[in-house]
Amino acid sequence: MQGTTTGAGVPCVSVLSNRTRSCYVLRVVGSVRLSPAHRRIYNTTSLAIFQRDEKKDLLAGVHRDHMQSIARIVEQAKTAAARWEIIHSDFLTPPAIEDASRVLRRLSDVGTVVSGGYPQAERCRLSLGHKEAFLSSILTDNTGYPGAVVAVSILGDFMVDRATHSDFLGSILGTGIAREKIGDILVQGDTGAQAIIVPELIDFLETSLTQVRKTPVLCKTIPLKDIHYQPPRLQITKSVEASLRVDAVASAGFKISRSKLADLISAGDVRVNWKEVTKNGLLVKSGDIISVNQKGRVEVGQIGTTRKGRYHVELLRYM
Repeated sequence: MQGTTTGAGVPCVSVLSNRTRSCYVLRVVGSVRLSPAHRRIYNTTSLAIFQRDEKKDLLAGVHRDHMQSIARIVEQAKTAAARWEIIHSDFLTPPAIEDASRVLRRLSDVGTVVSGGYPQAERCRLSLGHKEAFLSSILTDNTGYPGAVVAVSILGDFMVDRATHSDFLGSILGTGIAREKIGDILVQGDTGAQAIIVPELIDFLETSLTQVRKTPVLCKTIPLKDIHYQPPRLQITKSVEASLRVDAVASAGFKISRSKLADLISAGDVRVNWKEVTKNGLLVKSGDIISVNQKGRVEVGQIGTTRKGRYHVELLRYM
């Protein structure tokens, strides 16, 4: 361990690893007189750069596919909390949101708001900052943090050549906008679609997206309250099972064989409450959400028992 200064002349303590030759900036114990500018730099550095052991503990349980993005979100959150600013992540999938939210709850001074534009949004941004910075800013209509996302209407005559979600997404990506900057896309029948994107790209999209398939389109910003979405349709079924194992319950809910379900679990395609299932014998309970890649979601409803000790399970499948 040795004493040193940052590039701005801010005192700090550094630890040099003989194996990795990596230097980590730590908090200084004691009173140090810093200028306001140096204090901002020091606070940001001491919070945003964290040791490998701390990072390993924070990211425990995170799916390997989300590790890099959530490590970046943790750094963003620490920086935002130190500066008393609000920073927004890229758009995340529901499993990544669940992993990130679980990690961020371990940071005592960090607050988060999920911002997707409308109540049932799947792809959302995480708005990050100090807990107290959110107190007077959160919307009460489940759209998220003010200004985190914007909505755009993509208008065209698709009466003859009907466009799909993939068509609209492909056209937006074709302008050069990255996938992580795009939220949900809601197809509006033969009139076009509505899309949620990051605010800084709205002007670019309005001027760059002029055609979807072969149909000319006009893009214009709309208020979030004008987003048109349909509540999910539910198919409710009931099943009697010998156990509450996830492979048995999911097999009944998705109407696929248990052997096929086991293969999907082995492939990492099955999640309970957005967390990857690694064991067929995982027990589920009422309120759990089971999701299977490209097959949707099933919610476990009421559970009862029969006279023979079997389980009577209500299953709600989101269509």
